[in-house]
Amino acid sequence: MSWLHRVLGRDAASQLEVDPTHFAARVSGRPMELGARGAYSLAVKSGTMAAGLAANAEIFQMRWIHASFKMLLRSVRLSAFRNTTAFTAGIATFDMFIRRSYSSDGSSGTAIVLSTNNTNKKRTDFALSAFSDTGCRVSSTGALTAGGGTLDTNAAASMGTFVSSAATSVPDPYIIPPGSLLWQRDTAEEYPFLFEQNEGFVVRATVPATGTWGFAVQVEWAELDPAAINGWT
Repeated sequence: MSWLHRVLGRDAASQLEVDPTHFAARVSGRPMELGARGAYSLAVKSGTMAAGLAANAEIFQMRWIHASFKMLLRSVRLSAFRNTTAFTAGIATFDMFIRRSYSSDGSSGTAIVLSTNNTNKKRTDFALSAFSDTGCRVSSTGALTAGGGTLDTNAAASMGTFVSSAATSVPDPYIIPPGSLLWQRDTAEEYPFLFEQNEGFVVRATVPATGTWGFAVQVEWAELDPAAINGWT
């Protein structure tokens, strides 16, 4: 026995389309529902990082503070490049750590202002980001001062590379090539990092002695209103 059904949309009139060759249901991908919030992309660059950076120095921070909305992290990209003073040859590592009970912002470096019109929105009519203007921070020339809270014991993502004893005169000036993924949500069904009030993440760096260098970070995220979207409460 066969059953015939009509699958209707929310308007109770439009029907699910079927492929005429393979008789498969037709579906199309689309961005996720965000409610009254939005999706955002931010790229920041350091100044010239001075020689002698301490191990596990925080160089980028994002602290989410909104009590109702949630931050869904999509990706973190990183690049790092030599400057004019050569390194002692050795290993450079860059780690992403989650900070829980993130009770206060870090300090030093450059705070990223996200409260001005259209700043870093992926669509003009999205709401302004709910990040505070002191909760996102990038190093200028040295380590950031850590904010209050507790880092996870283990890194959530990590990358490392060997750094030779040379400066920008070498054929490849990059420590980490542009656009390298430190972390990315690969598929829609993969559970994302979902930050609630006073949670966030930091990027920490450990580099060999003596060298001067710089870096850039690109972050993509969405901000969700759980009251307007099923499944994100």
